[in-house]
Amino acid sequence: MKLLRYGPRGQEKPGLLDSEGKIRDLSAHLADIDGAALAPDRLRALAAIDPASLPQVSDDVRYGVPVHGVGKFVAIGLNFADHAAESNLPVPAEPVIFNKWITCLQGANDPVTIPRDSQKTDWEVELGVVIGTRATYVSEAQALSHVAGYCVVNDVSERHWQLERGPTWDKGKGFPTFGPVGPWLVTADEVTDPHNLAMWLSVNGKRVQDGNTRTMIFSIAQIIAYCSQIMTLEPGDIITTGTPPGVGMGQKPEPWYLKAGDVVELGVEGLGQQRQEFVAWSPPA
Repeated sequence: MKLLRYGPRGQEKPGLLDSEGKIRDLSAHLADIDGAALAPDRLRALAAIDPASLPQVSDDVRYGVPVHGVGKFVAIGLNFADHAAESNLPVPAEPVIFNKWITCLQGANDPVTIPRDSQKTDWEVELGVVIGTRATYVSEAQALSHVAGYCVVNDVSERHWQLERGPTWDKGKGFPTFGPVGPWLVTADEVTDPHNLAMWLSVNGKRVQDGNTRTMIFSIAQIIAYCSQIMTLEPGDIITTGTPPGVGMGQKPEPWYLKAGDVVELGVEGLGQQRQEFVAWSPPA
């Protein structure tokens, strides 16, 4: 299934995408798509519904974050060796973990605000993993059984704050709007091999990232098992698993970064596409 949430911000309704790419409303069957809705028995019940029996929704609606009430937005850094090289950083011996604040979460096609006085706002196409059942001290062999599904993430980053303002990456990763997720969550049963998915990103129509999840350093099972040693992963938590080369700070002959008016488009094979216009910061009204 492709599960989604649609409608104005704060008023999203649950839905799914049918085999013809039409949005179908799930409101008669559940209040929202949250951690509880991602339990295996709940997903089986949703999968048993005939999409043709659900009301069809207009194609031009806004996509919200596909999971409501995300508790943790965990990110893995330098998980592609060639991205580590372009970042002039060593290939990590263990997963590099940082947080994206949940206040940065937003819909796949919502505009992204460049932070006030930003010097180096950058892009990163990534595969997101959504947890379906609680995971604490799980083994690699058990890890994938805790996955509800997968999604597209743009791990938007401000490199000046991330790398030049002290050792804590989190500072450059969680600005408001820096976490576009979706447009939908594809349940794990429909993703045959999450370690062989093409991924790409374009800026103003220029393709800058072309990669594949098969070149990850740490597998999804390794990442989940590792994270579960240091935190309890709860249903609805999102882990974003790293980016291939081609980010702004790695461009040759010199880095280049996003400015107001730039349009970023990205996607992961089988998981949908995103499109964001980057806009200048302005004081709150």
